[in-house]
Amino acid sequence: METKVEKSTLGLIKKHKNIVVGIIISILTLLVIYFGMVIFFMNHFYFGSVINCINVSCESVEDVNKQMTTEINTYKINIKERGGKNEQIKAGEVGLKYNSDGKFNELKDRQNPYKWISSFFNIEDSKMIEGVKYDKNLLKKRVDKLTCFNSDYIIEPKNPSLKYTGNGYVIVGEVSGNKVNKDILYDNVTGAILNEKNTINLESINCYVKPSYTLNSPKVIEAKNKLNKYVFSKITYTFGGNKELLDGSEINKWLTVDKKFEVTFNEKEVEKYIDVLSQNYSTIGKDRNFVTSSGNAIKIGGGDYGWSINNVKETQALISIIKEGKTISKEPTYIQTALAHGKNDIGNTYVEIDLKAQHLWFYKNGSLIVQGDIVTGNIGSNHGTPDGIYRLKYKEKNATLVGQGYASPVDFWMPFNGGIGIHDASWRSVFGGKIYKSNGSHGCINSPYYLAKAIFDNIDTGSPVVCYS
Repeated sequence: METKVEKSTLGLIKKHKNIVVGIIISILTLLVIYFGMVIFFMNHFYFGSVINCINVSCESVEDVNKQMTTEINTYKINIKERGGKNEQIKAGEVGLKYNSDGKFNELKDRQNPYKWISSFFNIEDSKMIEGVKYDKNLLKKRVDKLTCFNSDYIIEPKNPSLKYTGNGYVIVGEVSGNKVNKDILYDNVTGAILNEKNTINLESINCYVKPSYTLNSPKVIEAKNKLNKYVFSKITYTFGGNKELLDGSEINKWLTVDKKFEVTFNEKEVEKYIDVLSQNYSTIGKDRNFVTSSGNAIKIGGGDYGWSINNVKETQALISIIKEGKTISKEPTYIQTALAHGKNDIGNTYVEIDLKAQHLWFYKNGSLIVQGDIVTGNIGSNHGTPDGIYRLKYKEKNATLVGQGYASPVDFWMPFNGGIGIHDASWRSVFGGKIYKSNGSHGCINSPYYLAKAIFDNIDTGSPVVCYS
């Protein structure tokens, strides 16, 4: 009969035996699991394996090769353009493929199946970035064929412009357009392919060609202000009772703005404007209607008397006035002035010489001061006194007139046409009649002493001398 001690000992031995058997079974089970997983991972990727952000955990090498090939073949870039438009570039269009040509053994080769447990602790052997390659020529051709580069659809970007209105210049806003910078787009497409990005937003990558200026650009605003300063000028030219108003409606035609919004004056156009004023109001050499002392209405022209605008100086003066934005009333700058404005700028102070009648009249402020017979140029020797309206150049007492073969002292000398002038002729006792035809002067107006003196004492330099026949 067993004792209690013996029963207790037997129980402990049995219990210990069971524990040992359990441990052995557990170890064997773990070994089976371990080696089973070793066998599995000989042709499968570790837990947590990732290729190019694609989870390939526990996938076979063959399946991964197929999966990655499918991924690359279905890859495409979505290009988002203005106006909600989208275009795509597909992998097949650019010959896209992985550098390994679809074989991903490199990652598998790094994964020792006997060390599969380490995959839970070491992720270095569980991740792989596989580069891609593409045909550059195919990519360039595909980019070139994008609709955004079709000239029929391209809207060029346009700088703002400055438009003249009756109230001055206003800014017309820029046009953004939809023109794409091909270099920027190409660089971003290649970057997207290499990083396997699926979307490119042309707006966010600043791919659109922008206008150089906007309506808020300081340069544009500065140009507008300068233009308005110019066109707000008002210049009133006065010509006696006549006036010519120059304002922005004409000035704006002389202003140009270049691509950099620099404002320039077209001086040629300003010159043309002054030329027109000169044609209308400069009177030298122009025909005038003249009523003679004999009561005949004649038309007479030629000579050097009259108004003459200094076109060069007035052009520069006008440009300066406009640039200062002035409102001003003025006469133009003259080279020469006359006694009166208007069609009859001769006024009412003048010497009148009738070459045919050989008679002279001198009027001052509308009153006849003196008149008398004279002797003019000898037409028989081609020294006839020319017709025309001339300006008295100066007057001189006790002058000596010198010419070919003669030297004649005179008391009163009043030249009006080169070497031709009015003077006394003490060597003559008779004046008027037909003397001038064969015994006339060299062109001067030979006058009796009283006549020459009266004119000399009352006439001013610049007075008109009217000669007609």
